[in-house]
Amino acid sequence: MSEETPSRAEKAAPRAAARGSKEKEPAASFEEAVARLEALVSRMESGTESLDAMVASFEEGRRLVDYCNRKLSAVERRIELLTRQPDGSVRAEPFAEEP
Repeated sequence: MSEETPSRAEKAAPRAAARGSKEKEPAASFEEAVARLEALVSRMESGTESLDAMVASFEEGRRLVDYCNRKLSAVERRIELLTRQPDGSVRAEPFAEEP
């Protein structure tokens, strides 16, 4: 995809993230939020943005990271680990986070 033509994620995520903390979740899916984060990082690393634009990109990125973390936490709570018991039966256990 050309750098001049924004992707669907790049079009959707900024509008959603720009609304800030007034909304609970950006309208973007997890995948779109990650794609938007990648685009923000690339643009920030290019060094072509003004300081104000960099700060705005950082703030948007922070909101997107928070959104992605919330989505991952929600999914993690839904995952169950299936374990085989000594008698051969299978039992579902909550997913345990690694330390």
